[in-house]
Amino acid sequence: MRVTRAAAMVAVAALSLATGACGGGDSGPGVVEKAAKTKTLAIGVIPDQPGLSLKTDGTYVGFDIEIGKIVARGLGVDPANIQWKDTSLPDREQAIKEGTVDFVVATYTINDARKKEIRFAGPYYVAGQDLLVRTDSTIRGPEDLDGKVVCSNAGSTSARLIRSQYPKTRLQQYDQDYRCLADLESGAVDAMSTDDVVLLGYSMRPENVGKFKLVGKTFSEEPYGIGMKKKDKAGCEKVNEILKAAARDGSYKAAWDATLGKGGKPVPTLDTSKMTHCRA
Repeated sequence: MRVTRAAAMVAVAALSLATGACGGGDSGPGVVEKAAKTKTLAIGVIPDQPGLSLKTDGTYVGFDIEIGKIVARGLGVDPANIQWKDTSLPDREQAIKEGTVDFVVATYTINDARKKEIRFAGPYYVAGQDLLVRTDSTIRGPEDLDGKVVCSNAGSTSARLIRSQYPKTRLQQYDQDYRCLADLESGAVDAMSTDDVVLLGYSMRPENVGKFKLVGKTFSEEPYGIGMKKKDKAGCEKVNEILKAAARDGSYKAAWDATLGKGGKPVPTLDTSKMTHCRA
């Protein structure tokens, strides 16, 4: 009997450790409480998306970065006290659930599968999947992709859509967008597919001007949300309040004009009536 009890105690301890390792972060404070107590935030971002979130010499710039700063200010956190965390597309949900980040602002499409694991504030922007091609390409839209090699980011909504809706396309998946872009330039792939604003950001880079063109024929709707812990409904609702205020006071427009707006795309209207995902 003593041996059985001891074994049972060891098993319980092991289970507790495993549970803590896998999901301990999800039991931590929500974003409102964390911000109020520590005056700091850890925000997950993609480090290699020009115009949206680009890391250069340790400094992050782009529209998603500005949205993160707007949310932080609304939560009472000085942007100087934000810890930006490089987060890959496939690892966003895990980073949130483990508590590595307090929330994620990273071209994060709101969809039903993800809403089962985390909670989304927003959307703060509605993108559409498009194609970036070389300037001499004859590709005019997704209907021209049969037999073509198309690259996209592994784990992204864009890659899944190409695979499911355009099965005759030869899909190449990369863990970083810049690798996809390099192969497009070299001719190893025929097109790069992801959200229009991501592609816009790449086309805006001085070193890319004249090399690529945006097809301009979107074939999906990608509402970008701010991902946080599933249990944090209060945090989600607070972030939505902050985004709505940003739409009213001009800070949303200022964030756009300072980043993606430089590419000539006018500031979109932030439709606050669509911010209903906190209920899920």
